Amino acid sequence: MILVVGSKGMLGQELMALYGDAARGVDVDEIDITDLESVQRVLLTLKPSVVINAAAYTDVDGCQSNTEQAMMVNSEGVGFLAMISKEIGAKLVQVSTDYIFDGQKGSPYVEDDLAGPLSVYGESKLGGEMNTWFNPSHLIVRTQWLYGHGGRNFVETMLKLGAEKKELTVVDDQIGSPTWTRDLALAIKALLDKGCQGTYHAANSGFVSWNGFAKEIFRLAGLDVTVLPMTTEQLNRPAPRPLYSTLDCGKLQQDTGFVPQPWQDALARYMELRPVR
Repeated sequence: MILVVGSKGMLGQELMALYGDAARGVDVDEIDITDLESVQRVLLTLKPSVVINAAAYTDVDGCQSNTEQAMMVNSEGVGFLAMISKEIGAKLVQVSTDYIFDGQKGSPYVEDDLAGPLSVYGESKLGGEMNTWFNPSHLIVRTQWLYGHGGRNFVETMLKLGAEKKELTVVDDQIGSPTWTRDLALAIKALLDKGCQGTYHAANSGFVSWNGFAKEIFRLAGLDVTVLPMTTEQLNRPAPRPLYSTLDCGKLQQDTGFVPQPWQDALARYMELRPVR
């Protein structure tokens, strides 16, 4: 049995749909990953063969001012999952992020590139990666710019704003790969099916700025919105962001045969399937 921790989130919902009866989902109402006794109770009762941790504190700016909570959820909680999953002989899958990198490389990051997080969020997720190693049977899957059904995300925010305004200003100097949670779930399944261990990058292929991403969202939605550029410095958010954090997914393709679809195709499919709001 596969246990999905954080089953009500965007990725968790996709994993539950993908695995169906083979999965059991738990969320904050059933497990507190920052509490060792809670983790022990759930894992020792259910005894899954695989634990996928899709739970995280993902508010990047919120993490910057709530360091203790960020570290507890994104780092220490992962350590508890690692220790208890090891105890019951289960593999741990930890979902991580491009924000562990500083964005200064100038080309796509590979799995063994040196980490250099710029923010508390990035530091906490890197801590989670390190704590995953408490369980030798583990899989760390780094991804980026996630959107999906059933959660707050950039696509839904843009569609809401685009319905209200004719002109928006969106950052144009951060570059990455928008990734649909459904494709990330498929990548995780491909890695597990092949028995892969260690660290992998998984994102939709190609890259774009947030500004270009917004323009494509409006084009697909048939919304006539002018998207003006601005810099990250002008935006002046509390947490610094990596400017170029595209992930090289060659290792994923080589080891599993799974080829992530272009981000434009994934977005178009997501827009087709999203419920009318």
